[in-house]
Amino acid sequence: MNIEKNSNDLLMPAEWEKHSATQLHWPSNVETWPDERLQRVEKVYLKIIKSLSDFEQILLLVENNEVLSRVLKLFKAEGIDDKNVLIKVYPINDVWARDCGPIFVKDGNSFMITNWEYNAWGEKYPPWDSDNTIPEFISELFGIKKVSTKMVLEGGSIDVNGVGDLLTTESVLLNPNRNPGMSKDEIEHNLKNYLGVENIIWLKSGLAGDDTDGHIDDLTRFLNEETVLTMVCEDENDINYKALQENLAILQSATLKNGGKLNIETLPLPKTKIEGTTVDGSEFVPASYANFYVANGCVLVPLYDERYDQQALDLFKKYFPDREIIGIDCADLVWGQGSIHCITQQLYGTDEY
Repeated sequence: MNIEKNSNDLLMPAEWEKHSATQLHWPSNVETWPDERLQRVEKVYLKIIKSLSDFEQILLLVENNEVLSRVLKLFKAEGIDDKNVLIKVYPINDVWARDCGPIFVKDGNSFMITNWEYNAWGEKYPPWDSDNTIPEFISELFGIKKVSTKMVLEGGSIDVNGVGDLLTTESVLLNPNRNPGMSKDEIEHNLKNYLGVENIIWLKSGLAGDDTDGHIDDLTRFLNEETVLTMVCEDENDINYKALQENLAILQSATLKNGGKLNIETLPLPKTKIEGTTVDGSEFVPASYANFYVANGCVLVPLYDERYDQQALDLFKKYFPDREIIGIDCADLVWGQGSIHCITQQLYGTDEY
């Protein structure tokens, strides 16, 4: 069902509000995960699925029947009970469910899908055409109405507190590789119109090695309606130091929709320089504790650096005391230039069908 008329009553919920399921894509793209990298990232996925399925349903998309057979064998070997995992064969291009998956909004007492365009972060990694059809597929699968926006937007480029405030970056949303014919005012209009936000906080740029051009979910995320976690660098010589300091200064002067100032928590950026290079030749990966995922009864926290991992876990325990805090070693996952938040997308309304 496609809704052509926009509604002023739409509102994107905060991630900590109850989901009906989490969307994941099983890794099978050998260009993203060459050679032994594929098996290594599969192990990370198994840990994530085993942890997450204890708390909520999972919609797992797999590329084809051959991959499905492998997944079922791995589930059995790992003792994963698939009763909470709905597996669907779909010709996915890659794993980044956050960016190509449906962005849900509240529509009165129900939920609706906002269907944005996806072009693999400025047409960097073809093909992306199948991933771009996933919101429509999920809309039809569960009978959930949708509205098509005709604007390129990835889920990892925005973060909301559920009461009208949104975080994003200029380096992504104003990048000419996304919506070259749109002005900043036009982009803001669409965010407000389709997501129901009233106040947009624009940070500048992202991390070195982030091939998305600087997604907000590697930089700064809401922990509650008035609190954000933002990453900082302790080393002034670090390649990311200047950009993170600039973003911090913006947050310190920012105002929320309600007129209040942000409560700001910081965590040190883990080591981002790697040995060798990634597939696209980068010496850096966007390793960040901001790439956490808040599920119904838990928070999945990416771990990278023993100097700071416990500090990160303690911070999430402080802000999510009623959820289990689960650390996941994500060194192999982030080598593909994304982490836990990048591969997950929360779904709503799917438990009614």
